[in-house]
Amino acid sequence: MTRKRQDAGPPPFLGPLPGNERRSLADILRAETFGGLVLLAAALIALVWANSPLADSYEHVREFEFGPSALGLHLSVAHWTADGLLAVFFLVAGIELKRELVRGELSTPATAALPIVAALCGMAVPAGLYVLVSATGGGSPEGWAVPVATDIAFALAVLAVISTHLPSSLRAFLLTLAVVDDLGAIAIIALFFTDHLNPAFLGAALAGLAVFFLLQHFHVRGWWWYVPLGLVIWALTYNSGVHATVAGVAMGLLLRATPLKGEGSSVGDRSAHLLRPVSAAVAVPLFALFAAGVPLSGEALARVFTTPEPLGVVVGLVAGKVIGVFGGAWLAARFTHARLNPELAWADVLGLAALAGIGFTIALLFGELAFPAGATAESVKAAVLIASLISAAAAGAVLRRRNAVYRHLSDEEERSSDNGGADDPGAATGGSGR
Repeated sequence: MTRKRQDAGPPPFLGPLPGNERRSLADILRAETFGGLVLLAAALIALVWANSPLADSYEHVREFEFGPSALGLHLSVAHWTADGLLAVFFLVAGIELKRELVRGELSTPATAALPIVAALCGMAVPAGLYVLVSATGGGSPEGWAVPVATDIAFALAVLAVISTHLPSSLRAFLLTLAVVDDLGAIAIIALFFTDHLNPAFLGAALAGLAVFFLLQHFHVRGWWWYVPLGLVIWALTYNSGVHATVAGVAMGLLLRATPLKGEGSSVGDRSAHLLRPVSAAVAVPLFALFAAGVPLSGEALARVFTTPEPLGVVVGLVAGKVIGVFGGAWLAARFTHARLNPELAWADVLGLAALAGIGFTIALLFGELAFPAGATAESVKAAVLIASLISAAAAGAVLRRRNAVYRHLSDEEERSSDNGGADDPGAATGGSGR
């Protein structure tokens, strides 16, 4: 049976996409899903290594320093992975953000409202819960940013394990939510974790970005222009006092997101295609390898639930993300022109909100920035790991049930088709039946 399209207001968030947009989205999902599996493996290796008889060797490798001292870049391995390799991750995040703003789901107010509100609430509520729990227990408010971010690679990997029949719109929702979430994380790093600014280096970094912009403006091609310039901008940003990952975001936002006449794809799309595997399978897992290795003794685990700072992280990620993302999405749909895709039910969004509590990569980074060393730092890292596992388990419980519902609907449609269309499959897929 063919249904007529009803023009009942603005287009739903993440409705049908053109073919090229679907292919681009599929490429992103494939890379992030694979990267999430590699990330999980790296985290497990780090935990086993740090809690084995070889724990001293883990710390030795992690704290080993190398690099040119004259350039202010004699850093530890952990520092290189956090400030250097994660810049590649944020470069790709900047490219994706630019694409979404220019020609994606964030390019029009009607489609942008729902994910933006959901993402912002999904950051504000966890931060607020952390401050409340920490203040109640007499802890430090410095870690308020730890539970605000979602790890898209880890979340998509969990979704890939669960999903066989879930709508593709659910994955697209998660991806768009993560893009806005990344922008919030970038802003937090720039505004709240920047100390002791060096105006000379900052000015030189801005001048480098201006040259980067001019090269884009005049359509100059060739990696030999951009790679050396990008490395210089990164080094200047690091020495300026601004967290070096901000340089990656800035360059990603400056890359052109629309193709020129005669181009098959934009320079941003081509760059993302090349860099996404490096980010997902190398940069982020190596960061996890040297950030996730925390002692998990009985005493350390007990501190997670008896110390205000790590307890605030757990509450923020597990409860705050669900309340913030789901509540924000519902409020956007209720009080703005944004509408949820008809393919999805609110139960799907609930599972997605639980999945957003997986805050692994950026949460660990914020933990290191807020608590550079000491017992609290180790407890906060352990809290991130535990909260991410709890969120993954909760999301798995909800989404597995939803997957079973969609599988049942798919089987009914197949049986109807085998019967020559005697039954109307549309009756099986109505919103009230989900």
